Amino acid sequence: MPTLYDDPDLYDLLQPVSAAQLNYYLGLARLHAGAVLELACGSGQLTVPLVSAGTPATGLDQSSQMLVAARRRAAASGTRVEFVAGDMREFDLGRTFSLIFVARNSLLHLSEQEEFAAFFSSVRRHLKPDGVLAFDIFNPHLRFLSDTSGERSHVMRVTSPLHGEVTVEATNDYDRHSQVNRATWFISTAGKRDAWVVPLHLRLSFPQELLTLLAANGVDLVRRDGDFAGGPFTSASPIQVCQCRLA
Repeated sequence: MPTLYDDPDLYDLLQPVSAAQLNYYLGLARLHAGAVLELACGSGQLTVPLVSAGTPATGLDQSSQMLVAARRRAAASGTRVEFVAGDMREFDLGRTFSLIFVARNSLLHLSEQEEFAAFFSSVRRHLKPDGVLAFDIFNPHLRFLSDTSGERSHVMRVTSPLHGEVTVEATNDYDRHSQVNRATWFISTAGKRDAWVVPLHLRLSFPQELLTLLAANGVDLVRRDGDFAGGPFTSASPIQVCQCRLA
């Protein structure tokens, strides 16, 4: 089954970067002056603006389609950006960075402890001793995950210059053992129902569990916010915006 990452234009339509998110990572890059590495960079929605703002940044992604789109985005902006094909679980760029970040729930594509261990090992090789690892992920809501009826729920409605009104519905299948939510997105246009049907599998990481996961891999959580504006993290926060250092 094709995934959302096989179609960068569709991905960008449904998952645009917010101004708040962009400003957050721009601020981190300026605070921790030096080279920046974005893992799972996708179509370069964050990497290209970072470089355009004067920050030396590299983007890494395992999707060839996404990297083509990222390079096209950089060329359109007149910006020279290094994009590298690679898996965030195992990569070797031969240099270190002041800031490494994984945005937009991409860290949750890792589902096994071994995958997290490999990821943190690769980060450790590439992060400067005083560098920061940053990421943003969902704060899981069990009421949302308890719906296993198979009925579709509304996710979003957006307007596309090419397709007109695009509607997204989803079903969820949350496995409590693996903590992986195996969602399916049904994406329809005005002219075609279910024009795209794509899986979206994410492993959820609960707030206290996240602390244990980081500690087990030699990483200290130094700050966790509930939004990109630095608001306090509470049980009602929709996201976990985290900054970490090597222990």
